[in-house]
Amino acid sequence: MNFSYIPTNIIAGRGCVLAHAAAFKPLGTRALIVTGQSSKMNGALADVTAALAQNSQRFAVFDRVTPNPTLSCVKEGLALLQESGADFVIGLGGGSPMDAAKAIAILAAEPRADEEIFAGNYGNSALPMAHIPTTAGTGSEVTPYAILTNDFARTKTSIFSPALYPKVAFLDGGYTDHLPPHVTKNTAMDAFSHAAESMLKNSSSPASERFARESLRILYPLLKSLENPAKETRDALLWASCLAGMAIAHTGTTFVHGMGYFLTYDHGVAHGRANGLLLGETLRIFAENGVPAVGEICAACGAELGEIINTLSVLCGKREKIPRENCEEYAARAMQTKNIKACKFAPTEADILRVFTRSLCGEEA
Repeated sequence: MNFSYIPTNIIAGRGCVLAHAAAFKPLGTRALIVTGQSSKMNGALADVTAALAQNSQRFAVFDRVTPNPTLSCVKEGLALLQESGADFVIGLGGGSPMDAAKAIAILAAEPRADEEIFAGNYGNSALPMAHIPTTAGTGSEVTPYAILTNDFARTKTSIFSPALYPKVAFLDGGYTDHLPPHVTKNTAMDAFSHAAESMLKNSSSPASERFARESLRILYPLLKSLENPAKETRDALLWASCLAGMAIAHTGTTFVHGMGYFLTYDHGVAHGRANGLLLGETLRIFAENGVPAVGEICAACGAELGEIINTLSVLCGKREKIPRENCEEYAARAMQTKNIKACKFAPTEADILRVFTRSLCGEEA
């Protein structure tokens, strides 16, 4: 199943990397493969290097990406890129390797001092990229964002540029077959959050909503069977994640993501899990304030809002307990984020605090 989504060419199906090795050829002569350690175990790295060998393309491997990549991680990868003479980048892994790959690709074309990396206003220039997701949640293979740990602001921050769209994305569900249940659940909640949040943005459009609805239609029924998914389920999760990525490529995410970044930075909560913890109460507040998009989300899922909230709660299991004083700090900081007024309902600080406390402090819903 191959089709073009401007500007990323999507190639999907098990075995697609080797079957379509020629898709790497126009990108350059030497690749920097940006990845973590898991790609060696799931077969993805072996497939990519074999595909490059078919094309007589040389490569270097940067496999030191850790969750929530930092600027020091990106700079280490950038140094290897420059040392190796790579002229294109391959992001291979979950969201963290793909985010790091994007940052390396754009900083190679537009060098910046550390304190300027999150300043925005990037040009439309980056090294060509191919991305191969090995988890089903991030959708980064079809978005123009790179999310990095921002120690200056004590959170995570996105870099945006149209140049961050990969030229080609390969979707092979086989690389996700051996993910443990907690990773499968966390990444599925990330994809679900992307699709739902996209529909809550003022910038949503008929095109983005079509991607989001289809993602929710596929994804929601699968959320209840993630302990030991069949191969067909793994493939469907990856496709739904890609569709959700296409939705947020147009709209971006809501303040749910910004709120979740505090939990990840300060408490080590996995990104997708952080979204899942906060999304249910956020949807409830939007519904209470008469936002029609909540009904549209429910219709796409084929479920009532209460059922959706309960499904997310079951997926999250035992919740982290965050002190109320932390929640009060996060609510105040969240009010400064750009997404607060970019949604179909603009919450007050009291609304944001309610989401945090009911989701994480054990207060009554």
